[in-house]
Amino acid sequence: MRPSEKKALKREKKLRKLAIQELREKKKAEKKGLTLEQWRAKKKNGSFLRTFIIAFITFTVILTPFSMFLDQFLETNPFLEEGEEEVAFDVMVDPKSPFFREFSDSKRVNILIMGVNSGLTDTIMLGSFDPEAKHLDIISVPRDTYYSRKGYNGEAEKKINAAFRGDPANTAEAVSDVLLGIPINYYAVIEYDDIEKIVDEMGGVPMYIEKDMNYEDPRDTPPLRIHLKAGQQTLSGEDSVKFLRYRKGYAEGDIGRVKAQQVWVKNALSQAIDHGILKVAKVAFKEVDSNVNYKAMISLGTKAIGLKSDDITTYMLPFTPDPNPPFYVYPDTDEIEDMIRTIYSIKADEGTEGAGDARE
Repeated sequence: MRPSEKKALKREKKLRKLAIQELREKKKAEKKGLTLEQWRAKKKNGSFLRTFIIAFITFTVILTPFSMFLDQFLETNPFLEEGEEEVAFDVMVDPKSPFFREFSDSKRVNILIMGVNSGLTDTIMLGSFDPEAKHLDIISVPRDTYYSRKGYNGEAEKKINAAFRGDPANTAEAVSDVLLGIPINYYAVIEYDDIEKIVDEMGGVPMYIEKDMNYEDPRDTPPLRIHLKAGQQTLSGEDSVKFLRYRKGYAEGDIGRVKAQQVWVKNALSQAIDHGILKVAKVAFKEVDSNVNYKAMISLGTKAIGLKSDDITTYMLPFTPDPNPPFYVYPDTDEIEDMIRTIYSIKADEGTEGAGDARE
């Protein structure tokens, strides 16, 4: 049989099949007292309903366990090593706080950043992110801040940088106390090696250095050698660590160093957002010790998209310095209250009212 004859025969069979199908449909429509068009329309709606029901059952039976698995996965902590226990912060607000009501009602997320060196918190910063206003406030707490604790009587032990003792919850409690009971949702413990890798991932940090930075400490392990030239430049991971560790040439001493670190952090955050905050987070997952889980990281990362340098405000913990050794800086409670009112947009009378309620 020729190919053309085969095609004709195939077409004829198809037409015969369609004709038989149409005849059957007409008979079914007549039995129900419907026209062929009405019967077909009703059949189409029924077919859609059956398809919907089957799809719904499939989703419920098959996809719900996957959804539960996904939710469990998002609740896991990517920063923990196998066998490590997660530090769980109690984020319930201290009822004695003068801002108990405001802290309790706020949707802000507060993350404590600790730069650890030789067992001490060399850098302490609290990032307070408002996801609705898309604004980030960073409070720097000087490492020499006076913080007295029962059982720790040495001069060095009364500085807040000594509170850590290998447990981030200790520093979190100290910072919360100093900041009038502010809740701390998450923490991140960062070492200098971590900073170097994260900065290199984001392509460096743009920074203007006002004057040459030269300092060497051969006793450090490894020996510390800082030689950075003045001017606008992009600091690599290694140079960023040197910039952050430099402390001898500031007129204000350690306070000057904290101010310089604030500028660096602000520039680093802007660079991370421009580079892709979630890309930077992947490196952070591998390097940083934190209790931030996947769900929180994705939520914060996506809400931070669009955050610009102008949306970041830095603060220094208000304090009164002691010019004598061991050079404590004493927290100024009244000015700390004013700072928190500014950050949380609390009117003076609201804060006073909240304080009265808490103390009764």
